[in-house]
Amino acid sequence: MSENSFDVIVIGGGPGGYVAAVRAAQLGRSTAVVERDKAGGRCLNYACIPAKTMLHTAEVFDHSKNSGDIGVKAQGVELDWQALGRRRTDVSAGLEGGVKGLLKKNGVELIEGEASLTEDGSVKVGDTVYEAEKVILATGSVAQSIPGVEFSDRVLDTWAAWSLPEQPESIAVAGAGASGAEIASAYIRFGTEVTLIEMLDQILPAEDKDLARVVERTFKKQGIEVSTGTPVEKVEVGPDSVKLSYGDNSIEVDYLVIAGGRRPDTDPLGLEAAGVKLDENGKVDVDENQVTSNGRIYAIGDLVRGPALAHKAQEEGIVAAEHAAGEKTHPLDLNLIPGATFCQPQVASVGLTEAQAKEAGHDIKTSKFKLGGVGAGTVYDDRDGIVKLVVDTEYGEILGAHVVGNRACDMISELVNTIALEGGYQELARIIHPHPTISEAIPEAARAVDGWATHA
Repeated sequence: MSENSFDVIVIGGGPGGYVAAVRAAQLGRSTAVVERDKAGGRCLNYACIPAKTMLHTAEVFDHSKNSGDIGVKAQGVELDWQALGRRRTDVSAGLEGGVKGLLKKNGVELIEGEASLTEDGSVKVGDTVYEAEKVILATGSVAQSIPGVEFSDRVLDTWAAWSLPEQPESIAVAGAGASGAEIASAYIRFGTEVTLIEMLDQILPAEDKDLARVVERTFKKQGIEVSTGTPVEKVEVGPDSVKLSYGDNSIEVDYLVIAGGRRPDTDPLGLEAAGVKLDENGKVDVDENQVTSNGRIYAIGDLVRGPALAHKAQEEGIVAAEHAAGEKTHPLDLNLIPGATFCQPQVASVGLTEAQAKEAGHDIKTSKFKLGGVGAGTVYDDRDGIVKLVVDTEYGEILGAHVVGNRACDMISELVNTIALEGGYQELARIIHPHPTISEAIPEAARAVDGWATHA
């Protein structure tokens, strides 16, 4: 085999791409990753990791200022924006180095540059063509603005919002999905005035309405101006501010953040020439093993159907790598991919919302249990959140599970696992949880389906 020939070439070194490459190498395949920017991709360098780094600082800063009622009084607490920026950069740089180390440890070659597909399904980087038995596409997605508005120094995408050189006095966030909610949640705790605008009728539109209501109430208590059912209109960008309208309101802010849609990053790839087809939604069409219409080429992550989540991309990368290596694999169940939003309070969910279950024709029962019902809710000041279950009436199958609370994103995995292992709410109600923990709300929610929660 020549130095420009590999068993597997992965285009894109983000969470899905580098995991796919590592798995392919573990299975004995000669493997390369092509990355045009930084190892770890957008998630590690410009999205998930920087965002959570900023959110963690927001949490610590908020606790430092507002913990007098639990016996901690701090004076002179200040936010050092430059130090925060340095830490954000250092965290991503450290993890980028870790990804490079993983690739090197597993014998994966890292090729720097922009990749495209040739007509025969090979990979071209610059003037060099690399031959591959299999190719895995993992190039992720790019931000989209709103109609009639272009990104600029004052109209920001999410990365620009997380990497501002100075703390703004005011921002407006257009789009109250996961990214918009996280940005709003961080900046309000930093001390910035925040207006959160959603064109649909609830914030966090993908979540169950009961969870969205809890988050909206908390956001308003924190000082976020929340507006739903109101698209952003009449945007006027000035040298130092942005004027905009939403509903009957008009405001002027330092920055407008567009946290709405994203589209697959496929423009440089040359999909049509390689015989790779798109589906009706403009995403790469794949089968359950992530194989495209060109049987030598796979696609994963934001390029394909399902939610645009890093953990989904990683698991799809494993499926693609195993199938490409001729191994037996386990295709993803898209219904078992948890959503996780790291605003304050956190939101996490899996499966169907109550509305989706009804629309699908299920005969359902639901339960809601407040985190304040368990002792840990009071101890850890996490009383307003809830666990909600949506279950099938006939057999007790858990159709959907939803959590809002300070550590909801850590709690959801148990519910994913219960559903994956075909446990019903009856089994969940009998699982013993350590006391005192917030997780005790999970079996209580299961017991509440039949009306016998102990602490309701």
